[in-house]
Amino acid sequence: MPSSSSSDEVLDLVCVGFGPASLAIAIALHDANLTQVPNALFLEKQHQFAWHAGMQLPGAKMQISFLKDLATPRDPRSKFTFLNYLFDQGRLNQFINLGTFLPSRLEYEDYLRWCAAHFERDGKVSYGMAVESVNVAEKNSQGQVTSWDVTARSESGHLVTRRARHVVIAVGGRPVVPPNMQGLKHVAHSSQFANTIGRIQEREREAGRKLRFAVVGSGQSAAEIFNDLWSRFPDASVKLIIKGASLRPSDDSPFVNEIFDPDRVDGIYTQAPDERKAALALDRGTNYGVVRLSLLEHIYEQLYMQRLTTASESQWRARIIPNRTVMSATQTSNSGVLLRLADSIESKRVPGGEEELEVDYVFTATGYVRNAHEDMLSEVRDLLPSDDAGGKGMWDVGRDYRVKFQEGLVDRRAAVWLQGCNEKTHGLSDTLLSILSIRGGELVESMFGQGAEL
Repeated sequence: MPSSSSSDEVLDLVCVGFGPASLAIAIALHDANLTQVPNALFLEKQHQFAWHAGMQLPGAKMQISFLKDLATPRDPRSKFTFLNYLFDQGRLNQFINLGTFLPSRLEYEDYLRWCAAHFERDGKVSYGMAVESVNVAEKNSQGQVTSWDVTARSESGHLVTRRARHVVIAVGGRPVVPPNMQGLKHVAHSSQFANTIGRIQEREREAGRKLRFAVVGSGQSAAEIFNDLWSRFPDASVKLIIKGASLRPSDDSPFVNEIFDPDRVDGIYTQAPDERKAALALDRGTNYGVVRLSLLEHIYEQLYMQRLTTASESQWRARIIPNRTVMSATQTSNSGVLLRLADSIESKRVPGGEEELEVDYVFTATGYVRNAHEDMLSEVRDLLPSDDAGGKGMWDVGRDYRVKFQEGLVDRRAAVWLQGCNEKTHGLSDTLLSILSIRGGELVESMFGQGAEL
């Protein structure tokens, strides 16, 4: 049995996860100048701060303005702005000379790490802590929950429990690999690309064979991986399998960008559910399954250059295969992967019309599911209100991101808050960086501000 440790000290806040969402909360707490400074702790399963480490590709740029950092929209005078980071690092004038609002993804991660270091030095962050559960800790004389126990497993296997009045769960999404490709060797999600491709290069360097890659997906990550593989392996065959007829550009025009403005959340949340669902479906094309225009133009030019030497597209080293979906995937005797492709429109499929594509490696840029909170909170599910069928309802949250437990079961001075999994009620910006500074301030105000019940 693994050993365990616990503390009866009741913290004001435990944040599960220490990515950008929790970091924005930490910064908002720092900047709030509260009379009584809350005692907060951040638990992170990674052994150090990292942001999208698997997609840190050469030349990759941010898709939002650096002004939408973790502080500027809430308070441009904060010490945690991207501009102050540049000043602190001695690169402000040189960055100005770049004449861009879009820093490299590598530099933005360094900015986030610079912010995180402040709280690491203050002892507010515990790395290597994989949170497994949240349980009821204490109740008042009315039987209402007043604090929660958060249990995590350390890298050494020890169970560690910390108690707090408020718990924020901000753990990001779980990578989704299509069911028909799960469990196969040499199939990896895009979130692991940068970590995986280096090992592939080392493993294949001595073999000297011409590799065959397939990338599944039609969004920014898929396009970046397709472009990277093509450059990284000059002799390799690279196929990009997309469901649509072509790659589509993201729309970052000014009016469309207003969809992601923090002040839009109020209107989205108060919409009738059917209206909100329709509006979100209409707006999804701005953020899902689309690629920045500059990358599209680069890929198109690279594909065009192949026409100079090879007229037949079927003979191209790098190709986009449109209107296709992966029907099945099997492991071959040499650890390769055999994909069976069919028309993405079911009505157009004909018996025996499937195509076979054998490759050495597959990368799936097939998105994320944001439900990790459900497992962590399973022990307190009984606190939720009952649904029409008599069972326990969904993990619904209020406008302030507080979980809606059954009325009267949880003291108003204690709460669980969810971050990054509320797109259906709070809009497309819920999973994006652009809203984090404002949202972090809103949470701090809700938990510890003048209107909060302390």
